[in-house]
Amino acid sequence: MIPRYQTVIFVILLVVSVVMGSVLWQLRERAHERLLAGEDSAPTQAPEVAPAEQATLFVANDADNSLMTQFLSLPLPQSPGARAHAVLGKLLDLYAAPGATHPVPGGASSIAQVFLLPETGSDSGPVAPNSAATESPTGSQLAVVNFTAAFAANHPSGLETETLTVLSICATLHANLPRVSQVRFLVDGQPRATLAGHADLTRTYLATEAVPTEGNHP
Repeated sequence: MIPRYQTVIFVILLVVSVVMGSVLWQLRERAHERLLAGEDSAPTQAPEVAPAEQATLFVANDADNSLMTQFLSLPLPQSPGARAHAVLGKLLDLYAAPGATHPVPGGASSIAQVFLLPETGSDSGPVAPNSAATESPTGSQLAVVNFTAAFAANHPSGLETETLTVLSICATLHANLPRVSQVRFLVDGQPRATLAGHADLTRTYLATEAVPTEGNHP
């Protein structure tokens, strides 16, 4: 015969189990209802993308050391800094593509950031990599292009090929953002002497001088 106290304990445990099961079931139903409500309130429209605009790229050609003008329709953001990043990313994607006229590995991911700052003198010192991008209300701007370390490490070495990369970037920036008149370069957020042993990255480049005038030669 089962002792009375064991019977009482069993009944209490049974009641507690039933109550807890009921509570868990109610919590589950409420969570399910909240999930359905969240799905109903979620936006059904796809996020807007930047409208396509004509971009002007100055694409380097190793065959004759020239810059060729190429017009492409690209989705370009309204923000000047984001627009600069987009056009340079496309330029480097062309260089990374099979059969490129100026083969350079890396593509768009090689551009870490592009900062737009009020124009300074051409002999200005190093630019802080964490400077906030600012827009000058009027006048010209200085673009600071920050390459990834991998891009510099894998860039083909040679004065002509490095110079073409730098000049094509300067010309492309000025063509799409005319207020950009000067360009500086960083690698992994730090000043660097050269791109891959030859092209000088310590100087400030005049973007207007990089744009070819006749014969497509910089």
